[in-house]
Amino acid sequence: MKLLRHLLRSPGFLVGALLLLATLLLAFLPPLLMELDTSRRAGLAYMPPTSGRWLGTDHLGLDMFALLVSGLRSSLYVGFLAGIVATVLGTLIGVYGGYKGGWIDDVLTACTNLFLVIPSLIVLILLSGSLQEGRSLTLIALFIGCTTWTWSARAVRAQAASLRSRDHVALARINGYGTLGIVCLHILPYLLSYLFMVFILQTASGILTESVISMLGLGPYDTVSLGNLLNQAIRNEALSDGAWWAFFPPMLLITVIAFALYVLNTSMEGVFNPRLRK
Repeated sequence: MKLLRHLLRSPGFLVGALLLLATLLLAFLPPLLMELDTSRRAGLAYMPPTSGRWLGTDHLGLDMFALLVSGLRSSLYVGFLAGIVATVLGTLIGVYGGYKGGWIDDVLTACTNLFLVIPSLIVLILLSGSLQEGRSLTLIALFIGCTTWTWSARAVRAQAASLRSRDHVALARINGYGTLGIVCLHILPYLLSYLFMVFILQTASGILTESVISMLGLGPYDTVSLGNLLNQAIRNEALSDGAWWAFFPPMLLITVIAFALYVLNTSMEGVFNPRLRK
């Protein structure tokens, strides 16, 4: 409760939380209140916003508001799934290596550093480009999560190594706890707040990465996402036609989501880290 009070007193946390809440409401509330059809033409190509079409139409005459809501849900799904995968992988490798130490830690650290120097975006482009069809949202999210876990592993490993010499861990060893028991009961509970911040950053990274590869035309097939909307706007010359409603709203949403998550992470770090709070 004390930490919660500190969070609620943080302007950054309140701004980030409100922006994230507004984004989630935009993604999930409109389908409950109105019919949103992303496959039926709502008018001619690049018709400007009106009272009946809040964000006008795209190059095919489809309703941009319906496309934006659908794309936002897809991008959030990819970000959250990629964040979960990257956080779980990084945590497993980092905690185990940090606790065990010795040659096991050296091997895991060497593997992490090896993956760290390989540009993850290049790997993602190659993986996505090799799949001419069948690129789903889930597959793209798994690709992102499996290529962005490295910095999480390094960060978690440092935290776990600092806990390895604590008295409660030594007492658990004396009481006969094995590696799994010590990691699950005496190390991970102390890292929960830190892992949540890692997850927030991984989610933001997943959303931005999906937007980049989708904007390059390597995103999921037959699915609308914010990156796909930007790709379609670029390919169909929305900028030169002055159709700002085709590219500005998805670009703004990507920026708002990333900003909200990064502000949340920064404000939570200032609360959970006693030295920063002082």
